[in-house]
This record gives sequence, C-alpha cells and structure tokens, in this order.
Amino acid sequence: MLDVLVIGGTGLLGYHTARELVRRGYRVTSLSLPPVPADGLFDDLGGEPVVELLGDITEMSDGELANLLAGKHAVFYAAGADERVVPDAPSAHYFYNANVRPTQRVARAARRVGVERFVLYGSYTAEFGELWPELGYRTRNGYPRTRLAQEEVAYFEGDGAMAVMTLRLPYIFGQMPGRMPLWEMFVNRVAATEGAVHVQQGSTSAVTVRQVAQAAVGAMEQGEHGGRYAINDYDLSYRELNEIICAELGRDVSDVVTVPLEAVLPAMEQYDVATAAAGKEHGIHLVDAAIFQDRAAVTDPAVTQGVLGIVHEDVRAEIVATIRTIIALQKS
Repeated sequence: MLDVLVIGGTGLLGYHTARELVRRGYRVTSLSLPPVPADGLFDDLGGEPVVELLGDITEMSDGELANLLAGKHAVFYAAGADERVVPDAPSAHYFYNANVRPTQRVARAARRVGVERFVLYGSYTAEFGELWPELGYRTRNGYPRTRLAQEEVAYFEGDGAMAVMTLRLPYIFGQMPGRMPLWEMFVNRVAATEGAVHVQQGSTSAVTVRQVAQAAVGAMEQGEHGGRYAINDYDLSYRELNEIICAELGRDVSDVVTVPLEAVLPAMEQYDVATAAAGKEHGIHLVDAAIFQDRAAVTDPAVTQGVLGIVHEDVRAEIVATIRTIIALQKS
C-alpha cells in the first residue's frame, strides 16, 4: 500500500481527493489549516483511516517539511489563493507569494526526499492564457500569470526525478460537510438584483468535485511529467447558470438577460480605475474578465477524460444540488 499526502485535505478539492484515494486503496495523510470544518470527515470510509494533520506549510521549517514528505509516493497540492482575492497592487506579487513560492518549496523538498509523483491543482485561466494571448493573461493579469509560473517552477523542480502534473481546473460544483459552497456569491448577486439579471453570452467548462478527484488520482497514476490537463465534462453558459439560480430562488428564469460585451465594458473600465485608485488590483482585470466571459471558454472533454479516467456525470444536476444547498444553509 502506497502512502500519499494531500495538502489542503479539508478543503473541497482535497477532501474529495482524499476520499477517492482511500477508495482506491492508498494510505492517505491530509494536511490542512485549522480549524477542521466538521468532525469525522472521513469516518464513513473503509480501509486505512486518513491521518489528519493541521499545520501551515509556509510556517514549517525545512526539517519539518522533509519529515512530512518522507516516505510518500505522491503529493497532491490543493492549496493557495484564487482570483476572488483582491490584494494590494501589484496583484502578481501577492499571487506569487501565495501560490508560486510555496509550490516551488514543497516540490523541491518532495524531490529531495524521493517523492515520485506530484499533482498540482491549477486553473483553466492558464489554459486560455496560452490559447488567447490577446487577453493579456500571460502579461498584465497577475493571477493567470502566476498560475503559469506556478506550473513551470513545479516542473523544473521535478525534472529528471519526480513526475509533476497540473490539473487546469474550471468551474467546479459539489459539496462537503461543514463548508458553504463557493457559489454563494453568485446566489447572493441574483437575490439582490431587482429586475433583469444581466449576464454575458459566453460559457465555461464545468465539472463535479468528484471528477476533480478522479482526475487528480488519474494524473498521479497515469499522467506524464509536464502534463497540463484542462478538464471538462459540461459546457455551461453563464445564462444557464443564472437561470438555475433564478429557478431555485423562485424567480422567473426570463429575468436572465444576455447583454453584449459593448454594454459591459464601460462599467468594467470604471471598476478597474476605482480599484487602482484604492491601491488594489484584481488578479484578472475586470475588463479582461469581461472579454473572457464573452467567449466560449470550454475545452474538449475527450482530450483528458480517457487519459485520467474521468467518469461522465450529470453536471447540471450537481449544479442544481449545489445551489439548493446554498439556499438551504442560508435559511438555516
């Protein structure tokens, strides 16, 4: 039985990854920041119990980090900051410190103690930063810039000794005990909007959290060093997502109105100016985010499903269930 470590094991992605690993017969250690969202997170699983540790990898000494990693076959890195954070300008500095530097340090330490496989949980903004260079995701937008850098430093640290793979993750739906699903802000926006709910005409790749777990374990078992896996199982339009939210809130789905990019850009430009005046910077400038959301930011599921062993699911049903859970938790 192989030992593996999940960094971020009580977050949504790490939690489901740990469960998938136990189901496949691995011995799992979970490291996460306190507090634990709920007691007995893994008590319902058979097999070896998950070893649950609390701690911050950024505060560990080199010796403590080496001891944590020693004897592990693989490391799953499901930690860091995402683009919802609006840090002090320049945002690239914040995301570099939050995502790139800790990843490089852990990957380097993992290689030194003989870890064989390293799975990084990344972002599909890196995928489209490469496909759509005109968006400036590789130049002027700090979040995708540093996600690309995060991948590269991990690959460099692994070269020749440790296979490193990245999951480029899109919209993810699902639940876990003790945590509010991250889509609450979308629900709140629709609930607070009187009259028409304006959305853009674009779409996004979407998966369930269980599919992320399958992809992560599949990358460990079958992925190639340097692999960049942009996963998808459902092309979700922003219109459809907001229609689902309206329906679950008891609103008429006809309230959702698609607006052209030209109608959105002036407001986004003003928001970017105001954010800069406050000394802050979005990881993705709102103008560039609006251009992104005007497009079909979707990838071909067939490219990664077979390689990683992702099982097709009813993603729309998972979206509905996630939105219902948010509404129920807000009422409780």
